[in-house]
Amino acid sequence: MTPPPVLVRVGAFGAPVLLFLYGLLRRIDGLDGDHGPGVAWNVGHSLFLLGFVLFGVLIVGVRRLVAAETPRTRIVADAATVAGLVGVGCFLWVILGDLFADLDAAAPLPEPLELIGPLAFQLGLLVLVLLMVLSSGLLKWWSPVLVLAGFVMFAADLDLLSFGALLLLGGLSPLALPVVRPDTRERVNAGDLHN
Repeated sequence: MTPPPVLVRVGAFGAPVLLFLYGLLRRIDGLDGDHGPGVAWNVGHSLFLLGFVLFGVLIVGVRRLVAAETPRTRIVADAATVAGLVGVGCFLWVILGDLFADLDAAAPLPEPLELIGPLAFQLGLLVLVLLMVLSSGLLKWWSPVLVLAGFVMFAADLDLLSFGALLLLGGLSPLALPVVRPDTRERVNAGDLHN
């Protein structure tokens, strides 16, 4: 089992961590009862933006790790990758619009994409995680369960973003960590040293 490439590890760790930090800053920004421009808003959205760039890197990297031995698996993996990247693109569009009001006024995200984008991202990433469980052995059965639970938290309440991000981090953590291999060197028995 080869370890995931560095960019996959950075994406698997960095994207959920940045999403977690965005969730915290969103809560801080909303303490006055209003979410809007200010330091917490701007810093949080900047982290949110960078997090979704890393989600895009992660999706492309995971697609490369999926062992697509059959044409059907390749089609599913490619479709999940496209869906995930379309979703990432929609998130980036909205985040940039939140950061730059003039951009949002000039080119708002079309309404159908507001609905499709988040679902496409979540479905694409979840399918790729499932394919990783089935094909590569880098992820275990609990990874897609945790990723799905994180997405459910996001859908339930945006104030739960940080908790959902921690679930995503848990589900993606095997991709974020290097693979530890058992020591394969020959062991010398104490009795062999006396001969």
